[in-house]
Amino acid sequence: MKNFWISAAITLVTMASGQFAEAARYCGAASYSCCPTTACQPTACYTTCRVERQTCQRTVYDTVQEPQQFVVQRTVYDQTFEDVQETCYRNVVETQYREQSYQVCRPVYETSCREERYTVQKPVFETSFRDCSYTVRRPVYETQMRECRRVVQRPVFETIERECRQTVMRQVTETVNQERCFNVCEPVTTFRTVRQDCGRWVTQQVQLPGRCCPTLVPDACGCPRLTMVQRPGPVVCRRVWCPQVVERQIPCTTYVTRQVRQSCPVTVCRLVPEVVVTKVPQRVCRMTCETVVDQVPVQVCRWTEQVVSQKVPVRTCKMVSEECVRKIPVRTCKMVTETKTCRVPFCVTRQEPFTVTRRVARCVPRTENVNCTRYVTRCVPRVENYEVCRLVPQTVCPTTACNSCETGACAGGCADGSCGGVSAPAAGVPTPTDTAKPPIAPIPETTPAAPAPGA
Repeated sequence: MKNFWISAAITLVTMASGQFAEAARYCGAASYSCCPTTACQPTACYTTCRVERQTCQRTVYDTVQEPQQFVVQRTVYDQTFEDVQETCYRNVVETQYREQSYQVCRPVYETSCREERYTVQKPVFETSFRDCSYTVRRPVYETQMRECRRVVQRPVFETIERECRQTVMRQVTETVNQERCFNVCEPVTTFRTVRQDCGRWVTQQVQLPGRCCPTLVPDACGCPRLTMVQRPGPVVCRRVWCPQVVERQIPCTTYVTRQVRQSCPVTVCRLVPEVVVTKVPQRVCRMTCETVVDQVPVQVCRWTEQVVSQKVPVRTCKMVSEECVRKIPVRTCKMVTETKTCRVPFCVTRQEPFTVTRRVARCVPRTENVNCTRYVTRCVPRVENYEVCRLVPQTVCPTTACNSCETGACAGGCADGSCGGVSAPAAGVPTPTDTAKPPIAPIPETTPAAPAPGA
């Protein structure tokens, strides 16, 4: 592996030495650094393009609003009134009687005897009597008549006249001034700025990079080292487009909508309310209160007191207990239910029909003609001028000839202007230098298509 790297280094050094020897053979004439200034001038004719302006015309369509009168039919409703018979019902109250049963509780008194056992002390030696009188209450029943007052409502019928007020709409026609608004289109001209490139082609010299060649360069230690060094390349002429933007004003016409107010007489039909008073007979029922007195038998119970005298024997000395039995009268009262019947008045409402005449409003349609205005769009053509830039090729020949052309060393010579047989291309065919950057032409305004009539 070591021998391989050594042989490769020797080969590179040999190749570099051969190139330097070949360059030194012409005393440095093959180097680019020794090229004279005149060698960089163009030696042949070339084709360039110049800009020509041409004024063209195109048709532009403007939209115009034109008023147009037309007749429209509309439906108007008139209000009429007609009499309609209508059957109504009113309530009539009548008094009727019904049998109603009710229950009454009557007390019934009964007297019974019950036995009562008690112990008495009976004397043995002496017997005496003591007066023990007591009072007894006895019920006495009597029948009395009691007045029962009740209020009864009796219907009284009267016929009165009632005012019936009715609002009727009466039609009144009057003429008023009404303000109407409509839009009018007015033309307004404004200017807008358009940028246009009016540049030119400029020839510039550009140096191309050369090729890389191996060269022995001493390093920091002083030892020669093989390094790739780039040589200067040839100088070529290149055409560059220099833009020049020019602003120009273009008029533009637009339409601005303006609102116009106009006062027009208009016939207005309005309805005025009117009150119509009619008297309608009406039967009225009112209730009159009346007091009725009834005699109702009532059984009354009252208590009477009665003194009963009684002799009680009292014995002295020795008292002997003796058990006695006596009967005590007990009076009980129980309630007995009885059913009675009475007449109860009640009111019955019935509906009585009667006829009422009322006015009913009805709408009657009719058709009338109305004049209206509408705006119809129409396209008006006009001719507008605009500029168009185009490139015209031309051939440019150098003013000074090189030394080689004077000696006849050029291939074709410069005496006839062909310089090596290079001829001008045909018009409209771009040259290789023209393809570097095409000229910027102004964008023409698009022509609007003619709209359909009546749009």
